[in-house]
Amino acid sequence: MPAELRKQTQALKREVTALWLAAKHPQTPWPLKLLAGLVVAYALSPIDLIPDVVPLLGYLDDLLLVPLGIVLLLRLLPADILNECRAQAATLERRPPSMIGAVLVIGLWITAALLGLFWLRHLLQYPLQEP
Repeated sequence: MPAELRKQTQALKREVTALWLAAKHPQTPWPLKLLAGLVVAYALSPIDLIPDVVPLLGYLDDLLLVPLGIVLLLRLLPADILNECRAQAATLERRPPSMIGAVLVIGLWITAALLGLFWLRHLLQYPLQEP
């Protein structure tokens, strides 16, 4: 079961990458570009329409909205554009991961931590005074 789940996860990742490439493809009609951009952004976004803490409904958007958007786009996109983008996504999948993304994320976390420390230091030096 875990091997099958891993295979399906990789296929889903490849399809999302292909849809992102289709959104940037010059021959994709603009309404499909917009829809593909929205579906990919929502699929990759950590922010959900319905928060996951809401019982049952929180996972409903992840289990229904994203797959329905992907299926809709796979049916609406022209076959030649979709095949070209899938081939491109397969070649991108074989590339080693980029260190630039990791460095950017780590840099953002360090920056946020430093700003939080400076804010905390300022708050401790000059506590709020009640009238």
